[in-house]
Amino acid sequence: MLFLYLYCMKNSPIGIFDSGIGGLTIAHALKNKLPNENIIYFGDTEHLPYGEKSETAIQNFSKKITQFLLDKKCKTIIIACNSASSVAFQSVKKIAKNTPVFNVINPVVAEVVKQCAEYNIGVIGTKATIQSNIYETEIKALCSSAKVSSLATPLLAPMIEEGFINEDISHTVIANYLSNEKVANIDHLILACTHYPLIHQEIKDYYKGKVNVIDSANIVAEHIAKQLEKDNLLNSSKATEHHFYVSNYTKSFEKSAQFFFQEDLKLEEVNLFI
Repeated sequence: MLFLYLYCMKNSPIGIFDSGIGGLTIAHALKNKLPNENIIYFGDTEHLPYGEKSETAIQNFSKKITQFLLDKKCKTIIIACNSASSVAFQSVKKIAKNTPVFNVINPVVAEVVKQCAEYNIGVIGTKATIQSNIYETEIKALCSSAKVSSLATPLLAPMIEEGFINEDISHTVIANYLSNEKVANIDHLILACTHYPLIHQEIKDYYKGKVNVIDSANIVAEHIAKQLEKDNLLNSSKATEHHFYVSNYTKSFEKSAQFFFQEDLKLEEVNLFI
């Protein structure tokens, strides 16, 4: 019976959630790193962006989505959203109980401190993430000498959700934010929102190679892969199946998910918030 239970656990899906399409960058990186894994993704498109919501609201949304993913028998929960990771991680862990929970902050902080402790580190993210001060707190807990400067960039996530990528509008908005004195004279920049890898190249182009722009998706995927292997939870089957759920169906979400996964999608609208 124990063998059967462990076998079922290993072949159970990975649960991932975000307020919208941003977490697809994490899901895509995981799919590339762990091609045998089944993924269940929930995009809370009804309430995006989380960065503009209160801590209590983000915690409530996160708990309901986590319960949904647990009901789908997910073997692990990934909070693929910096806003939710910064204010709802502990709440999600309480709901998940013995199911492993990952956030997108701690793996990035660990990697950044290893690479960049002697330099000036910039952080851009949503209002909720920046106001939580989570990145500076976590970085300085590991390296007290690190210099961290943070800037809220609230227009970037909705801009990306609306598909304004690599256009005059996005160039202007990005340049306006990155010219702010708060992130002047930095050596490294953390993209502290899972939407931002979609404009990673635009941000790199703005700095013209003078700043190391840190993309969190691959760092997070590498960390999760190592932990699942350590916990003997890697899927032993090669027949994968991915399911996508949203709280409010949008064409932009379906288009983005198809772009990342290059396959016919099982996309379903589910109302968890009645």
